[in-house]
Amino acid sequence: MKKIGLLGGMTTESSVEYYRLINEISRNRMGGIHSVESVMASVDFGNIYPLMEQERWDLILEKLISASLDIQRGGADFLVICTNTMHKLADQIAEKIDIPILNIIDVTAEAIKKKGLARIALLGTRFTMIQDFFRNRLAEKHQLAVMIPEPEEIGYIHRVIVDELSIGRISEDSKTRYWQIIDNLKKKDAEGIILGCTEIPLLIKQVDGDIPLFDTTTLHAEAAVDFALA
Repeated sequence: MKKIGLLGGMTTESSVEYYRLINEISRNRMGGIHSVESVMASVDFGNIYPLMEQERWDLILEKLISASLDIQRGGADFLVICTNTMHKLADQIAEKIDIPILNIIDVTAEAIKKKGLARIALLGTRFTMIQDFFRNRLAEKHQLAVMIPEPEEIGYIHRVIVDELSIGRISEDSKTRYWQIIDNLKKKDAEGIILGCTEIPLLIKQVDGDIPLFDTTTLHAEAAVDFALA
């Protein structure tokens, strides 16, 4: 069994969900009271988020490399970055550590392709939707066409993530508005929706709609267990 390295804290809600999912999935796979081995380093998101708003990705990178090296020293065999947005820095982190990174974008793309879909919409933080690191990897490496919501919708999605979901607040009004945005994307021929922020699945569930949803948190957790047990 390989030991999973978890780079967490971005946010607490997301990290809790990763740990829960990974251990539930591993218990279901192995039975009994089994769980996979893991080591987590958790950063203080209260110090990270202001740097995101200031576009100081260089300073964020330093903090994440330091935490990733702590995880490596803790005996992890591979690294899971427990957030979509910070995959913007995944390749740069990979250059500084000696263990592989299980990339959430690639894991999600494989799930989309297994469904036979080609045109997908991306929800996430403002950074994930507007910046090109997620969309370009999907397009260039996986030949997927990617669309994003309208500017006003992007602002709303981001605000709910930061002000509500990141602190565990679930609002029915926000859920209704998210589904309205998803319906708008569906009308523009989106074949599926990437829930490209690890907190969004706390609000949006497949049972509430008929368009395929790709929960990056669950997909990443499943892939981590697969890799650990391979």
